[in-house]
Amino acid sequence: MLGYLVRGALLLGLAAPVAASECTARDFLAMPLPPTEGRPAVSVALETAYPGLFVDDGQASVYMPDGATVLPLGDMTGRPPARLLETPTIVEQFAYPYPLAFDLDARRTPWVDPGRPRNPDFFEALYFSAQAEAARSLRTVTYAPTGTRFYLTDKTCAATQLDAALQAIAAQGVDYGRFFQSVGGSFNWRRISGTTRLSAHSFGIALDLNAELGGYWRWSGATAGQVGAYDNQIPEGIVSALERHGFVWGGKWHHFDGMHFEYRPELILHARLTRAPQG
Repeated sequence: MLGYLVRGALLLGLAAPVAASECTARDFLAMPLPPTEGRPAVSVALETAYPGLFVDDGQASVYMPDGATVLPLGDMTGRPPARLLETPTIVEQFAYPYPLAFDLDARRTPWVDPGRPRNPDFFEALYFSAQAEAARSLRTVTYAPTGTRFYLTDKTCAATQLDAALQAIAAQGVDYGRFFQSVGGSFNWRRISGTTRLSAHSFGIALDLNAELGGYWRWSGATAGQVGAYDNQIPEGIVSALERHGFVWGGKWHHFDGMHFEYRPELILHARLTRAPQG
């Protein structure tokens, strides 16, 4: 009953998104999972990842944290993968389960790109629809061993989560310096190469490590949907620390982007919810 009362409060606008000043780092792989109470894992994952967001399962509607925007959750349409990538519904963002293991076998299946489908209305409502607004929200996060700087937003605590992840990486005592040199960057208001879709970098939720070591499918000369194996060089220690703090890795995509990480805690939570029994 309490869960339904809390969700009702969200629906009435009595709960609010976490302010940047109130951000506290969360471990998405260790935190207790909320009970689903028979609800879809997608709904629970979204609400847990983004405080202030509410999913009305009966109406299949997503009430965004701004308190004003309501979006359709949508369906799994069964469209061809290329079309799904262009215009996914919100629920289709979960079409490809994110593998929590450090295993690159799943990405060999054509079009299996967990996290790559992004509903543009969802991301613009959750984050920003204008470059100037996004730029004003940025916070500098530094990887101490090399002094490498990244610029992310804390609108959903992404910068706080990255800070915690980079501290965890540094604490491993491993020399990861080369992966934080010649980095591809972080905030950059731009379209995804070869598309009209805004990149996750536009919203201040993504970072690219060393571009020469990461690897990118378009640079390999591969054809879309026919990308084979690639020579990954990003170590598990970096990947696991970032995943633990809510960042998914493009190295697990069929269309690999090995340098790329983006803040998508809902995918990490959804992977846990769909593999673990719930009370």
